[in-house]
Amino acid sequence: QVQLVESGGGLVQAGGSLRLSCAASGRTFINNALGWFRQAPGKEREFVAGINWRGSSTYYADSVKGRFTVSRTDDKNMNLQMNSLKPEDTAVYYCSVAKLRYPSVDLSAYDFWGQGTQVTVSS
Repeated sequence: QVQLVESGGGLVQAGGSLRLSCAASGRTFINNALGWFRQAPGKEREFVAGINWRGSSTYYADSVKGRFTVSRTDDKNMNLQMNSLKPEDTAVYYCSVAKLRYPSVDLSAYDFWGQGTQVTVSS
């Protein structure tokens, strides 16, 4: 059974930093991209960042480019370093496993999802 568990969320002041982690289990994901999405209250889930199967290419939403950094330590573990946080970054953050080797902004391109971790940025 595949499981994804996010950790590292919390409450931080604007301008601060948080580091999210995602640990997957249940099978190998050596040929799968990994992705981070977020969903704020009343809004649709949106792509934040993704990393390809080898960890050699990263992709970011324009809203987080230059502030967030995605990395993966192996096929099952991924991190999201979030710096210079803004109140508009407040959301539940989800990690996900893509069906293919490269990430996509499309939710349907992902097979598995975590339960999410809350990130709240106060002004």
